[in-house]
Amino acid sequence: MNLGNILRPSQKLEETKPEEKNGTPKSNQPVSNAQVNKAWTEYALERKSQVAEYHLLNRELEFSNNTITIHLSNPIEEPLLSAMKGDLVDFLRQKLNNNAIQVIGLLQEFEQKKVAYTNKDKFEHLAEKNPMLNELKSRFGLDPDF
Repeated sequence: MNLGNILRPSQKLEETKPEEKNGTPKSNQPVSNAQVNKAWTEYALERKSQVAEYHLLNRELEFSNNTITIHLSNPIEEPLLSAMKGDLVDFLRQKLNNNAIQVIGLLQEFEQKKVAYTNKDKFEHLAEKNPMLNELKSRFGLDPDF
């Protein structure tokens, strides 16, 4: 290192992209679902020691337009995916030779069923399915609490 070169503007080296035989850049190769699944599984096996991450990575994924979508079942999985997303995307881009690969997580909302615990709750649930039960209750003077 020469101290005289410190004040001189540094020369920027041009980045060259490696090219394949057909002339297309290697960094944007087309990718199939099978290739994505294989690379995804390989990354999941590397993270097997991290149980939560491994469980998240073993979910079914969707791939379209260079975007991998993984469905999350609860909000706790969002920060988990965010924490490993950088390494995951780098791994996938390198394995698949495609710099356009993206990973997104979508939170699925599930309907939570109301559990009927009391006799009254059970009767109301059945009455919603069959309104004739209300008529039988009033006609015979029944009390669902007993």
